[in-house]
Parts: sequence; C-alpha cells; structure tokens
Amino acid sequence: MKITSWNVNGLRAVMKKDFAASLQSLQTDVICLQETKAQDDQVIAALEGIDGYHVYSNSAERKGYSGVAILSRTQPLAVQADIGIEEHDREGRVLTAEFEDYYLVTVYTPNSGSELVRLPYRQGWDNAFLEFVKKLEAHKPVLMCGDFNVAHREIDIARPKPNYNKSAGYTQAEIDGMDRIIAAGFTDTFRHLHPDEVKYSWWSYRAGARGKNIGWRIDYFLGSDNLVQEHITSADIHNEIMGSDHCPVSVDLNATLAG
Repeated sequence: MKITSWNVNGLRAVMKKDFAASLQSLQTDVICLQETKAQDDQVIAALEGIDGYHVYSNSAERKGYSGVAILSRTQPLAVQADIGIEEHDREGRVLTAEFEDYYLVTVYTPNSGSELVRLPYRQGWDNAFLEFVKKLEAHKPVLMCGDFNVAHREIDIARPKPNYNKSAGYTQAEIDGMDRIIAAGFTDTFRHLHPDEVKYSWWSYRAGARGKNIGWRIDYFLGSDNLVQEHITSADIHNEIMGSDHCPVSVDLNATLAG
C-alpha cells in the first residue's frame, strides 16, 4: 500500500498543471493534500473526473487559504477534521482518517511568517498538535504526513547558516518542535531509511531555486516508532513531479498493515 502527501499550493491551480497525470504516475492508494486553498465544495468540484477515490476535505474559514484533503481508494472507518481547539481549528489544517490498524493524519503546519511574526502562534500549535496525535496513539498507531514547515537538520536545507534563526522554517524554536515529536515516539520515515541522502521537497519560486536545487525538506511522513520499524518498507521524495513549489513525498506499507 502506498500513501502519498503533497502540498499542492492551490488545488484548482494544480489541476491545470497535469495533476491527474501526476496522480496516475504516483500509483498511490491514498494521497493527502495540503494547502488546497479551497472550500470543501470547491475541492469536490475541482476533483471531478478523478475516479477511484473517496474524497474528504477540511477547509479554512477564510476563503482561498490553507485547507487539507484526503483521497483514499479504501473507505476509512471514520474521518475527523481539526484537533478540537477553536483557536487552531479555524484554519483547516488537520484531517484524520481512521483505518483498522492505524490513524492517518494529514497536517499543514502554520508558517511562522515574514519576520517570524507568527512564531509564538506556531509554538503553541506545535504543542497542541503533538498532544492531539499522542491522544490518538493511545488507541492505535499514528502515521502523520504533510507540510510541517520546518527543516529539521542541516542536511534538510541547502543553505543552513544564512537561514538559521532568521527564516521561517529554520529557527531553533521550530526545530525544537520537531525534536519533541521525535522524542515523543515518532520516526521520520525518510531519514530513517535514507540517513545521509540530501533531497528536498520545497523550493522557492525565486531565482530559479528549483533548477539549482536550492531547497528545503519540510514535507514528512512521521510514524509511531513500532509502525515504522515493522511496516514501512520505503520512503521517497518525488522531485520529478512538478505543478507546485513542493513535490510529493510517499511511503509504502507492507501488506500486514494495508487496511
């Protein structure tokens, strides 16, 4: 079973950039989308013609902003939007699908913003989100994916020194937030399977950054430690797929945890 995550930076925009062909090439059983920038009905309308998937969406109150979705060939047992905290739930950033043996959570973590104006909010979010997934994990293992808006280590960012503590996504506070997720019993699947590989999932649209591969790895699959050790067989970053400033990332699960 293959699960993919992709920040599409506007679902309606990416639909005009061969999304259907990209989805076909990925051959994925589930795809989790972030930054759909669409209301729930607009997500359904945009995906008309994409067959074979059950579609679930969580949109922000503010139109054209944020938003996440899950497309799954297998119908989940249940789907839950948000994390149960009003301050955070206005922005449509989390969607959870429950399957028989695990929870799949897609998340679009808040960006700390220009001049880090939103960093305090981001720190509160990180704590609340971790508490949310730990509550889920009390019932069954958790696999979470999405745009976590942080490059965790120097290997995950092309230019670490000029960005450290200056750019959103590479401050110590944000790195500490990812450290807490790892310390709480979750594994970064790509780094677990590719400890020394330099590969990025996001590039600025400025100065030809993608062509020069001046990028950041900020899109992740993080899983409960035992789930990753026993059931994740591969983790990939699909640099070849265009259409967004992010590229898709994916994991494969073995047959014993495919449902």
